Amino acid sequence: MVRDITLQENDVTLRSIQESDLPHLYQLIYGDPEPLWKVYDAPFYALEPHTLESYKSHEKARRHRLSERDVDSRVLIEYQGEIIGTIMYYWEEKSSFWLEVGIGIYNADFWEKGVGSLALQMWIDHLFQTMPLVRVGLRTWSKNTRMIHIASKLGMKEEARIRKAHLYKGKYYDSVRFGVLREEWQLTNSPL
Repeated sequence: MVRDITLQENDVTLRSIQESDLPHLYQLIYGDPEPLWKVYDAPFYALEPHTLESYKSHEKARRHRLSERDVDSRVLIEYQGEIIGTIMYYWEEKSSFWLEVGIGIYNADFWEKGVGSLALQMWIDHLFQTMPLVRVGLRTWSKNTRMIHIASKLGMKEEARIRKAHLYKGKYYDSVRFGVLREEWQLTNSPL
């Protein structure tokens, strides 16, 4: 069975999604037809106006994707008890213990307050502590300067820049990939 998690540091909590969270989470993600968060989170991919999958189908898919050693792959971000976003991972190449992480803070009132940096640091630290990972990666694009700043601040290294990979509103942007190895993370972020 996949292990639920709850992590807390200062005013930030990361915790597994419960069925009772789904209405609020749906409203955060889909409540605004043109959400500001989508302007920075890969807007070149259309935001589908579909409903969130049911909790039961989410649980079934999650259990199918993850092994007993894995942790929950998508959890909530709460700030002072309020749900403000999600953070997740997916396997890029499980055989080499490489996964990618992503974060979405859907309410812009919580941007540039250090919440995203702390949440991502907590998440990566937790993943390295609980899984036999060799590396963690993060993918973004050149318009998302906040995400680039956070990745750099946490000691992730820019490993690839694919120039003019994304077309958005008539302008080209680069795809940017960051990564951190377990031994690098141990030196800069965590007493693992």
